[in-house]
Amino acid sequence: MASHDDVENGTSSQSAAMSLEKHQTDIKLTDEEVDDNPIEQVRLTVPITDDPSLPALTFRTWVLGIISCSILAFLNRFFGYRTNQLTISAISAQILVLPLGKLMAATIPVKPIRVPFTNWSFSLNPGPFNLKEHVLITIFANCGASSVYAVYIITIVKAFYGRPLNPVAAMLLAQTTQLLGYGWAGLFRKYLVDSPYMWWPTNLVQVSLFRALHEKENRPKGGLSRLQFFLMVFISSFAYYVIPGYLFPSLSALSFVCWIWKDSITANQIGAGLNGLGVGSFGLDWSTVAGFLGSPLATPLFAIVNVLAGFALLLYVLVPISYWNNAYDAKKFPIFSSHTFDSTGQPYNITRILNTKAFDINRDAYNGYSKLHLTPFFAFIYGLSFATLTATLSHVALFDGKNIWQMWKRTTSAARDKFGDVHTRLMKKNYEPVPQWWFHIILVLTVALSIYACEGFNQQLQLPWWGIILACGIALSFTLPIGIIQATTNQQPGLNVITELIIGYMYPGKPLANVAFKTYGYISMTQALSFLQDFKLGHYMKIPPKSMFIVQLVGTILASTIYFGTAWWLLTSVENICHPSLLPEGSPWTCPGDDVFYSASIIWGVVGPLRMFTKKGVYPQMNWFFLIGFLAPFPGWWLSRKFPEIKWLRLIHMPIILGGTGSMPPAKAVHYLSWGAVGIFFNYYVYRRFKTWWARHTYILSAALDAGVAFMAVFLFFTLQTNNIFGPQWWGLDGTDHCPLAKCPTAKGVEIQDCPVIA
Repeated sequence: MASHDDVENGTSSQSAAMSLEKHQTDIKLTDEEVDDNPIEQVRLTVPITDDPSLPALTFRTWVLGIISCSILAFLNRFFGYRTNQLTISAISAQILVLPLGKLMAATIPVKPIRVPFTNWSFSLNPGPFNLKEHVLITIFANCGASSVYAVYIITIVKAFYGRPLNPVAAMLLAQTTQLLGYGWAGLFRKYLVDSPYMWWPTNLVQVSLFRALHEKENRPKGGLSRLQFFLMVFISSFAYYVIPGYLFPSLSALSFVCWIWKDSITANQIGAGLNGLGVGSFGLDWSTVAGFLGSPLATPLFAIVNVLAGFALLLYVLVPISYWNNAYDAKKFPIFSSHTFDSTGQPYNITRILNTKAFDINRDAYNGYSKLHLTPFFAFIYGLSFATLTATLSHVALFDGKNIWQMWKRTTSAARDKFGDVHTRLMKKNYEPVPQWWFHIILVLTVALSIYACEGFNQQLQLPWWGIILACGIALSFTLPIGIIQATTNQQPGLNVITELIIGYMYPGKPLANVAFKTYGYISMTQALSFLQDFKLGHYMKIPPKSMFIVQLVGTILASTIYFGTAWWLLTSVENICHPSLLPEGSPWTCPGDDVFYSASIIWGVVGPLRMFTKKGVYPQMNWFFLIGFLAPFPGWWLSRKFPEIKWLRLIHMPIILGGTGSMPPAKAVHYLSWGAVGIFFNYYVYRRFKTWWARHTYILSAALDAGVAFMAVFLFFTLQTNNIFGPQWWGLDGTDHCPLAKCPTAKGVEIQDCPVIA
């Protein structure tokens, strides 16, 4: 396991699928064309018309697309290092660029511009801002919103291990891990894009949103337009965030139970929202609500309930039972922590078992020091990640297996017979396809640069050439089968556990080799599926394929560059970044996600699965979670077939329940509780009582809250925090929840700084 991104990927994509019914739109068929798409949801949502004369890759597309991509990439990496992360989604840009595009269409001169010494000319303003431009700008923005996973590796090398890293090697790592997926996407687009049976349900939400934004808006009498509502919420969010972001950071996590019984370790453990079980804790800060789990406003109620069920299972069942029964010597450690410990309860001194020059494990030193210990909370997080993988496979097989098999048989038949639905025919008739050799060139170049990044630069990344080839083989082998699952069910089983296990056993003791292998094997597959999903969106929206390819390629390179540049700048300019104990009071640069990734590199890379999850380690029982996860969906499947009239039984989704805590750590109890409360309020109460308002304003409210927090945080950083001004000195400046004893052990005789020793 690496970070919260890994486990979350397996289940979060289902959110969009369950929103389809809320966004379906009726379509009138034309006399010229018959909608012969075999999927009913597609027939109800995707228009069967196309105007190939509409310009797509225009000056407006480039300007707004590059700006959107750049801003989102910068903001998402900038916030990634802060105590409360905030992921700014592409929906924010999707909503905001519409009025900007219309403004450019209304103000920029129409006169064509001739390129000197050529016969080629173009117009800065080719007419009204249109839907195709909007789609391509959103694809640009989506590249910026997507995480560049390799930056975690760069951070742990520089900030945690304190080792040198050549910036060229780091840059190549960031670029190649993001671009490698293009090769797999090119190989499988015939099956996963052109086939009408591979319908990618989440894209239908995007199609519906695009259509809603471009339909003529009838503003309610006395009400606000979408843009007016966005600006009103944005300004309010921007102004309010100066309070939790600068004046009163403690508002981000309020834990009253600790304050009532402030001298009790047990009360602190129960009530702490940041380092405990979080009973009664909450936050008055949008970044607390949406920072780690995404916006609850855009998450369906069924998914929220399943996630909260998984959260309760872990934090209110497994952790208390194991901790207060002292399983795995639990009382020697904090009740809630993602750090590593030795057998005496002290933080694990990794420098004692690492060879300084070779940067690998010294087995004699390890045997003479201590086995690696985790809190039961962190151990169960790994167990649940194992269970999530197998539960996803069995859930898909039970609930969707027959449908997937039928879809695949029809896909292979359609490919053989060259059958295409109305959308495929329109695309082939109106636009040139992307030549296959474009993908092949990128694949060959990327593999070559990947090997150079790992083998060159004095092998700072530790992964040998055969590791790159093996990682590519794993990604290639799984892209098609997992792509079929995602294209028909919106579920994506992750490869993070498989890749960590494989390289952990084959090449133990090398922390950077482990995380680099996982990134090349796992992220290249997820990138390939992301590219294919975007291609399918372009297929539905009738975007010229070459324009789509160019935008994806440029957007990926630009986003990777900005992610890397932002990370390198902060890592070299913020003193003591990622070390909370050394930071000034009020400083937000605690790197919660990177801290978890660092612990994972120790567990899987330095020590390795052989010395963690077998009899040689402390946690061999965690392997039972593979079996538990596999069996978990069977009862719900049987009950749903036995009692089909009880509709909610089909909404019991074991992969979401078991993987619901995949964001934890770095997410804490207060983040889950605040996210769940807001999500249930809007998607249950507001949805039922004020459905018209909900349908009109929910996405816009979410985007405006995100944008307001983001811009105020950046404003505070550049105006105050770069000058080491973090707010007025008072009780509320502390960014913690004022529950210091929650981090303390309860075993007798364990001495930890700032903790009472229990005799």
